[in-house]
Amino acid sequence: MQDLKMGRLVHDIVLKHGLLADKFACAALVDMYAKCKVVDDARQLFDKMQNRDLVTWTVMIGAFAECRNADESLVLFDWMIEEGVVPDKVAMVTIVNACAKLGAMYRASLVRYYICRNKFSLDVILGTAMIDMYAKCGCIDSAREIFDRMQVKNVITWSAMIAAYGYHGHGRKAIDIFHMMLNSGVSPNVITFVSLLYACSHSGLIEEGLRFFSLMWDEFAVRADVKHYTCMVDLLGRAGRLDEALELVESMAVEKDERLWGALLGACRIHGNIDLAEKAVNSLLELQPDNAGHYVLLSNIYARAGRWKDVAKMRDMMSQRRLKKVPGLTWIEVDNKTYEFSTGDRTHPRSEKIYAMLESLGKKLELAGYVPDTNFVLHDVDEEVKLGMLYSHSEKLAIAFGLIATADGTPIRITKNLRVCGDCHTFSKFVSAITQRVIIVRDVNRFHHFREGTCSCGDYW
Repeated sequence: MQDLKMGRLVHDIVLKHGLLADKFACAALVDMYAKCKVVDDARQLFDKMQNRDLVTWTVMIGAFAECRNADESLVLFDWMIEEGVVPDKVAMVTIVNACAKLGAMYRASLVRYYICRNKFSLDVILGTAMIDMYAKCGCIDSAREIFDRMQVKNVITWSAMIAAYGYHGHGRKAIDIFHMMLNSGVSPNVITFVSLLYACSHSGLIEEGLRFFSLMWDEFAVRADVKHYTCMVDLLGRAGRLDEALELVESMAVEKDERLWGALLGACRIHGNIDLAEKAVNSLLELQPDNAGHYVLLSNIYARAGRWKDVAKMRDMMSQRRLKKVPGLTWIEVDNKTYEFSTGDRTHPRSEKIYAMLESLGKKLELAGYVPDTNFVLHDVDEEVKLGMLYSHSEKLAIAFGLIATADGTPIRITKNLRVCGDCHTFSKFVSAITQRVIIVRDVNRFHHFREGTCSCGDYW
């Protein structure tokens, strides 16, 4: 029930009757706090326990993973092994899910080695979790390898593989897997169609997406919910068919949520439709009045149109509500350690070399035909300042660090907490061409694989 108030009352009773030493009672309290998202309280209890069993370790590892602290999950897993606690399949699924959230390829490889060394069978649950892990670590080929090795697959497994191809922009392959699933006798469910429509949306497969959307109920008796409508709004919106997207939103019988309006707003950002963007933001603010992201996105749309008075108005509204913009951050894993960069960051010990690499790259890129797109600097400043701001974007800093800190030919993998900007996307394509490096970028929406001057998304994201 996630009833924290009642949970604390039960905790008081446990204390009053001296039952905190009982490992079952204590483990249940840890689980309660974890499920109520009060992970610090769960950890305090966990640290005080004298005898932690496997269930308690698994609960605590899972709690950190769910609360977006996958790093701490992996630390706990290492500690559990050092304590001599032998994980079972449930624990391994939990740690695999933590690796997926973190997107750390090195840790994913270690976990797979541990699974193979200890001869865990690749059943439906563990195998499906590993497909998701590899997909979210940017290694779609390893995800497919696990999928092909599995002897038994259920609808969740098939859906996970379809979703994996969707993340990476391989819409055609996602459709191929869907047809393979039907041929194997497995019927699709609600999640299957969400994954399939998402894949169509992120690959520009408009007609295919429309066809699958109509087939859901007609052939498979799967009723569309708000997630399916969100995928369709995204599909139509990205393609510039905003009138059709709005018509779909207004005609749908299911309750609209923030993700649906967010998809419409994202399409307005791509195509610069200010009137529709304002409509979407008004609906979003009714649902989430304290979400700074909605104000920022509309502000960015105004900035692209040069409407600086409206930009100032949005910033004033944020200030009055005491809302702050989420800073753009990028992470890169080098030598089994994760480094974080923010825009204009100079805190890294090798900052001088990073900026020197960027300067060197800039000269080579311009000779190769790269022209910085200052339209992506959403500030009312002169062009020279805009150029400086562009070159200090967090993803560019992370890529430059990857180039100086890893051997030639090594793929560079970075993760960004926001959508990669258009200029950084173009920059990454040129860098992949002149350095002959594969650059894999995981942003908030999807994966981009840059190779020899092209991106796997086909510039459609």
